[in-house]
Amino acid sequence: MVESPGRDDGWQAVPEPGSGWRQVVQVPMRDGAALVADVYAAGPDPAPRPVLLERTPYGRRTARGSDGAFESWNPPPPEAVCRRFVERGYHVVRQDCRGRGDSGGTFVKYLNEAEDGYDTVEWIAAQPWCDGRVATMGVSYAAHAQSALASLGTPSLSAMFLDSGGFASAYETGVRLGGAFELKQATWAFARARTSAVTLGDPVRGAALESESIEEWFRHLPWRRGHSPLRHAPEYEDYLFEQWEHGRFGPYWRQLGIYGRGRFDQFPDVPSLHISSWYDPYIRTAVENFHELGTRKTSPAYLVLGPWTHGRRSVSYAGDVDFGPEAPLDGNLAADYAEFRADWFDARLSSAPPRDPAVRYFRMGGGSGRRTAEGRLDHGGRWLAGSTWPPEHAHTAEFRLTADGGLTVEPGELTPEPGALAGYLEYDHDPRDPVPTIGGQVTSGEPVMAGGAFDQRPDDRTYSLTGSRLPLASRPDVLTFQTAPLERDVVVAGPVVARLTVSSTAVDTDFTVKLIDVHPPSADYPVGFAMNLTDGILRCRYRDSFESPSPLEPGRLYDVTVHAPDTANLFARGHRIRVDISSSNFPRFDVNSGTGAPETTDRRRVVATNRVYVDGRSTVTLHVLTGEPA
Repeated sequence: MVESPGRDDGWQAVPEPGSGWRQVVQVPMRDGAALVADVYAAGPDPAPRPVLLERTPYGRRTARGSDGAFESWNPPPPEAVCRRFVERGYHVVRQDCRGRGDSGGTFVKYLNEAEDGYDTVEWIAAQPWCDGRVATMGVSYAAHAQSALASLGTPSLSAMFLDSGGFASAYETGVRLGGAFELKQATWAFARARTSAVTLGDPVRGAALESESIEEWFRHLPWRRGHSPLRHAPEYEDYLFEQWEHGRFGPYWRQLGIYGRGRFDQFPDVPSLHISSWYDPYIRTAVENFHELGTRKTSPAYLVLGPWTHGRRSVSYAGDVDFGPEAPLDGNLAADYAEFRADWFDARLSSAPPRDPAVRYFRMGGGSGRRTAEGRLDHGGRWLAGSTWPPEHAHTAEFRLTADGGLTVEPGELTPEPGALAGYLEYDHDPRDPVPTIGGQVTSGEPVMAGGAFDQRPDDRTYSLTGSRLPLASRPDVLTFQTAPLERDVVVAGPVVARLTVSSTAVDTDFTVKLIDVHPPSADYPVGFAMNLTDGILRCRYRDSFESPSPLEPGRLYDVTVHAPDTANLFARGHRIRVDISSSNFPRFDVNSGTGAPETTDRRRVVATNRVYVDGRSTVTLHVLTGEPA
């Protein structure tokens, strides 16, 4: 079968490994652009059925790892997955986003998806093969596209399955975090520029992009317009720098497609499911969407939180840590990811009362601590269910940071009066030697970074400007606070909040917080294993307001709050709970120069001497479970 993308060729038999029929259609947008989509159906004259829509910038016929394992494939070809949905009683539409694949128009990341999604849903609902119900699904960008179209109140939308995305606020999760810029936006833009339709049609541009070393460019940040590896693809350079240059929160960040928070009331009142994972950058947005839509709407909202990296729900590991046979979605929550989605749509698009628990989450921990045959730490874990998040049986526990590196819940000296002297620990933050990123909630960062759980010791996989292989805790610019070996198991489940009293010699600096489960030494790990759980960052110019940044007064004490995304972990008896505090996490985030100047134009670097005041002045709050369900 030969098809001409971008033209309606009529219904054609789907080649193996699919079955049924497929039609290439052009969907008209309000501005005259035509977006190309494939329609999958059981026959060439399909009867009306509910339709499942997925909109993607990655190629509507491209297999992606985030589609999970399916039959003999991992990842499966889209035709095979669509076959399953067609067999379950749905038609499926897979569409190339504007300016990507075969679709017309110019691609601008995120900002066209609200109107384009709305127009696509309503066009589908008007087709004779649709029964009027259109449900959306998709991972990552395809989840962002769903929340974007929902923010316009799309009337024919019937349900949403948002996996690892769906911006509540891109400024606070996905593009920036705590005011710092997520450099995965740069690696993503570079990778997409190399596969864009313009590049594929222009061998000179393609060769120019292939000649660039993104690793080397990361050694020479900040980039400038016209002086970046994206200069050969100006449309991608433009939108990247737009994101990067808008440092403060304002009208740019309230645009359609990247700020669902301002439009939750306009979202259709339809069932929604929100999936994320402990090593995914979109945990906070999944939790916020679940809470807000569950509260504001009469239709049910659901939350699923697994132990995976971004979209990798068919495996039991993340990075160098294995979470045991219960960890994959496959075989635990459903036979596979396709079946899980089909079951959910069946239940949500029927009139049957909902029976699924509102929240299912994976509590990490409880494994043997040995090295698996594949060379990963056996950390273990299990699935639990509840009615809310954090779990209803969780309570907050405040851990104090002490001058001797302790982390304790024991009552200590009274908190000093504001402005009074107190003990402190200080270090020099040198922007030329930032603390390297080792795992965490990272996606699309290849080849300079990858997400997951790792021992916090650099190795040959670690992108570092200096090349040290000593543990991060040995660095003079990392403050480490940890409990004594635990006398009993401690389970935490929820967000992590650090309230720090700090000062700096610079007019601006960052503070980072990382929660770590310290495994004790063993035969397999003679020096132990410091396993990262979650981490956050705050750019201090935004300490009071993301909208109205203000410089620090050197030497003055400030109370700041650093939020780290949610996690769930059993710290086993004999382990330690550890918190690391520093002022950089590179290349996950851009490095604060200390000058207070805009990130994309600043060519200077200032070493900042940063202090963290302890012994009653600084704390970390965890959600601790008082009892875990059987």
